[in-house]
Amino acid sequence: MDELTARQKTYPVNVGGVMIGGGHDVVVQSMTDTDTADVAATVAQSKLLADAGSEIVRLTVNNSAAAKAVPEVSRRLADLGCNVPLVGDFHFIGHRLLRDFPELAATLAKFRINPGNVGRGVRHDENFATFIDIAKDLGKPVRIGVNAGSLDPDLMALKMDENSRISEPLDSEQVENQALVESALKSAEAALDIGLTPNQIIISCKVSRFPQMVSVYRELSERSDFPLHLGLTEAGMGQKGIVATTAALSTLLEQGIGDTIRASLTPEVGGDRSTEVRLCQDILQAIGLRRFRPAVTACPGCGRTTSTLFRELAQDIQAHIDEKLPEWQSRHKGSESLQVAVMGCVVNGPGESRAANIGISLPGAGEEPRAPVFVDGERVKLLAGPNIASEFIEMVENYVETTYGDR
Repeated sequence: MDELTARQKTYPVNVGGVMIGGGHDVVVQSMTDTDTADVAATVAQSKLLADAGSEIVRLTVNNSAAAKAVPEVSRRLADLGCNVPLVGDFHFIGHRLLRDFPELAATLAKFRINPGNVGRGVRHDENFATFIDIAKDLGKPVRIGVNAGSLDPDLMALKMDENSRISEPLDSEQVENQALVESALKSAEAALDIGLTPNQIIISCKVSRFPQMVSVYRELSERSDFPLHLGLTEAGMGQKGIVATTAALSTLLEQGIGDTIRASLTPEVGGDRSTEVRLCQDILQAIGLRRFRPAVTACPGCGRTTSTLFRELAQDIQAHIDEKLPEWQSRHKGSESLQVAVMGCVVNGPGESRAANIGISLPGAGEEPRAPVFVDGERVKLLAGPNIASEFIEMVENYVETTYGDR
């Protein structure tokens, strides 16, 4: 953590028992893509996301059927032993749904409002005030989530008009950045005037382009002490989405900016929705902010490693960890910090293996067909023969049992 910038000091916000901001760990959240009115499907996906490690799950609440379904979703999740906080994502008519369905409002751990689509002019102010009043009366936190794609048109028109009258006008993206930040901060000020406390407000300004996102959040962090929710509006599919999300979140988190994150990946048809959760965890773990699962270090291979044995062993070790992770998380507290090294030759193999909690340096091309195993920096055994993989996996299992015990 020494190499990371200290986290920006923000107000702590309690979201159904999960603390966001105030120096607490960066929180991973996700969002379902089911029709919320389909209770069974929404329950199944919410539990999938929670089981993957999502600490908050957001649901679309876009009509009366969805509003009626949320309390039943919550009850069924509780019956399954899943008490993940549920957040309602509201656009256009959130003020009406929260007013007309009090059980919905009472069930949700947090409300999300987009100030860009709650009406225009007087209607905007009235609808916004209704929404915030309900949150105030119930003691619920609110995320004021501004999006570039649904920015308040009146505010954007005003900023463009102001820009046209200055001697050196800004480009359109810079003007949009100003409007995004102003929309979020003015909405937060309005919420405070209505009666919310600083400990009930989280803000976000989402865009789809990495450089613009970084610029906007840097300004938000300089001008506000509210916790910040980070994420691209639409990261995209496959490798593009993963790279864009990793670049954007890592840049800001490394600077101490951000209190909760989501990876807005577009999943393949029939794909695993929980991929977005694991990506957030991997980002936080890679930059040293949190630990979620044991890490396997494996070399990429080169001309020295003509055998595929080290790759197969690395895959086997990773599969074993994935399989055992639920048990280890419940029985062996602290095992998430385990470091395993599976190396393929003598160049970096011994050094990386010594640096890990437990590591093996497999023989490369032309090397003696034996594999030294290192435990906490000391060479403890030489493995050879056809059972190297199974013997090393057994040693990893024993290390977890003896080091972390039953806790």
